[in-house]
Amino acid sequence: MSAGESSGSVVRRILLGSQLRRLRESRGITREAAGYSIRASESKISRMELGRVSFKARDVEDLLTLYGVADEAERDSLLGLAREANVAGWWHSYGDVLPGWFQTYIGLEGAASVIRIFEVQFVHGLLQTEAYAHAVVSRGLRGASSAEIDRRVALRLERQKALVSERAPAFHAVLDEAALRRPYGEREVMRAQLRHLIDMSERPNVTLQVMPFSHGGHAGESGSFTMLRFPESDLSDIVYLEQLTSALYLDKPEEVAQYEKAMTGLVQDSPGPDESRDLLRGLLQLI
Repeated sequence: MSAGESSGSVVRRILLGSQLRRLRESRGITREAAGYSIRASESKISRMELGRVSFKARDVEDLLTLYGVADEAERDSLLGLAREANVAGWWHSYGDVLPGWFQTYIGLEGAASVIRIFEVQFVHGLLQTEAYAHAVVSRGLRGASSAEIDRRVALRLERQKALVSERAPAFHAVLDEAALRRPYGEREVMRAQLRHLIDMSERPNVTLQVMPFSHGGHAGESGSFTMLRFPESDLSDIVYLEQLTSALYLDKPEEVAQYEKAMTGLVQDSPGPDESRDLLRGLLQLI
């Protein structure tokens, strides 16, 4: 199975969940009532509608009946989507080191046609060298075995293949200067990481900007975030906010709009790609 197919299953799961949510809300049915109809809790309905869990055909059939969907073509389409949504992704082989809440993100990242990020703490995972990633993971998982660290680094490198594939997404990154100055690993690790950023910034699908200290306060004051856009017209943009033990996925238009505004401000206030490359070269000389 290709990475594109497995990533697509996550998108189908979220598409199905969003369609079930729209059907439920249009009928004025509560999550509690929907859960009762399939012998499940209100929280399970919430997880289904967010695309966080797999779908049982019987549950989907019962919900469609509850929501008054009688048209056979519409039912067959949604049930087919449920079957496709249950295909496991390549990243499930890393389940021993991969938090369950992060699996959804990997699928979405792999299916996105546009990825925009703002990062404060360190270089974004899709742009990390192997040595730098090893230093980041080691620092974040103090006491972890070398085998677990190696597995997590391998997963990160596997994710990076999407950026150089034939169907690579457009990737726009704004890195706070703090992410570039905070040392991870030895001196040569940081030097190699900066050189890698310069090389990656020259790829046609990658736009890299640096928000310098000299600018002062900026639109990214709330911290790091990721924005994902998909080729499917009926799937809204998603904002991903990673936390220490979980993550938030925002898709409400009013919430996405706030992050869109912040991203626009960061892009406008940061030096352009050419100037940012010069800034990276300057930092390279200081290390």
